[in-house]
Amino acid sequence: MTDIEQVNTAFRASQSLIAAIDPRISGAIEQELSDQRGSLKLIASENYASLTTLLTMGNWLSDKYAEGTSGHRFYAGCLNIDAVEDVAAEHARELFGADHAYVQPHSGIDANLVAFWAILAHRIESPELARLDAKTVNDLSEADWAALRAKLGNQRVMGMALDAGGHLTHGFRHNISGKMFEQRSYGTNPQTGLIDYDALAASVKEFKPLILVAGYSAYPRRINFAKMREIADSVGATLMADMAHFAGLVAGKVFTGDENPVPFAHITTTTTHKSLRGPRGGLVLAKAEYKEAVDRGCPMVLGGPLGHVMAAKAIALAEARTPAFQTYAQAIADNAKALAEGLMKRGVKLVTDGTDNHLCLLDVAASFGLSGRQAESALLDAGIVTNRNSVPADLNGAWYTSGVRIGTPALTTRGLDQADFDQVADLIVTTLKATHPTTTSAGSPSLAKYTLDDGVAPRVQTACDELLASHPLYPGLSL
Repeated sequence: MTDIEQVNTAFRASQSLIAAIDPRISGAIEQELSDQRGSLKLIASENYASLTTLLTMGNWLSDKYAEGTSGHRFYAGCLNIDAVEDVAAEHARELFGADHAYVQPHSGIDANLVAFWAILAHRIESPELARLDAKTVNDLSEADWAALRAKLGNQRVMGMALDAGGHLTHGFRHNISGKMFEQRSYGTNPQTGLIDYDALAASVKEFKPLILVAGYSAYPRRINFAKMREIADSVGATLMADMAHFAGLVAGKVFTGDENPVPFAHITTTTTHKSLRGPRGGLVLAKAEYKEAVDRGCPMVLGGPLGHVMAAKAIALAEARTPAFQTYAQAIADNAKALAEGLMKRGVKLVTDGTDNHLCLLDVAASFGLSGRQAESALLDAGIVTNRNSVPADLNGAWYTSGVRIGTPALTTRGLDQADFDQVADLIVTTLKATHPTTTSAGSPSLAKYTLDDGVAPRVQTACDELLASHPLYPGLSL
């Protein structure tokens, strides 16, 4: 039996068993596969995990409580979870060259929360306990505990501004990170859209944060982490790097030297499901000095670790250690540049006038007179899946936005090359040129409503279908 025959047997048997209990669930699973196969997925934060990774999540490791860390659990009978967590952590350390890896976080926000609280524990709590000659917080008097709590809640963080490409979890008020810290954002140069390291250094020296966050979700360039560490050191700040978006480019040796955050950041966080192409989850990498604090992620902020997902992380991280993954990672970057060039030569304004990572940020307001929401919806009508995103100094706000973010990891997984991405650029421009904003019921300009010229959406959808048919998702898999 060939590998794909084995996979078909496994998935068909699984779907049959699920359908026997509730066919609505098996139907939704099959429809999701069909939908993903039939759409041009350009969401920069999405990818396609390998079939082996997906299969690894359906097993008995899901049934075990395992709070704590390997060899130090609050529950008995965790030897198999220990083995899985140890293997996943080993792959992470070796892949990224990290002193320590913590593979329990369930998501990116969980990974960032572990990092934030590990820094607070290491920088604030531990010195205070030592000063008070206390072993744990339980040894503190009510007065000392109240004073420590106040001190923990009176620290500063600085991260990239949301409209410059930052992320909600980097200290914004709508997120718990913004409620934990006094926060200030750093932006980008208004003319270039690039990080101005001199301006950032001056702002850091004025604000003096405990934590400087480097990383992004919509910044189409690379970061010099050596400079970021120098800036953090200038005020004694801890450098925390969030590489959730570009971890695959680090793992695949596309980002090396000063562009690799792991040697420079005290703590590096990531998701495992974006460019890293693993299961949905998070990961924390840390310098040795932060190991003990990071390993207290459970019970500090996390609940019971997901053993089945840690197993899938181990498989995905093992896949990322292969030469084939390095080839894939380079293709992500090459394809993103081809996509950017294809858009710009067709008259599209891109934030920073290009890209050198995995994503492009289209200014659709400047290019087409559309809001991000209108552009996102019109593209979806034509079978192109994107997401709206703020651009620097966005006049439409964070909900409607003036931009659309697109990325190449998922379609690169399907095998699209640079010529294909030039065609994708043409399909995007064809659709958006045929999209026109309309008015609200009150007659004012609408940021949500639009019209699309007759025949454009089906014509673009047909072209998308032809392109996708030549690059099938999970070829040979048939449910």
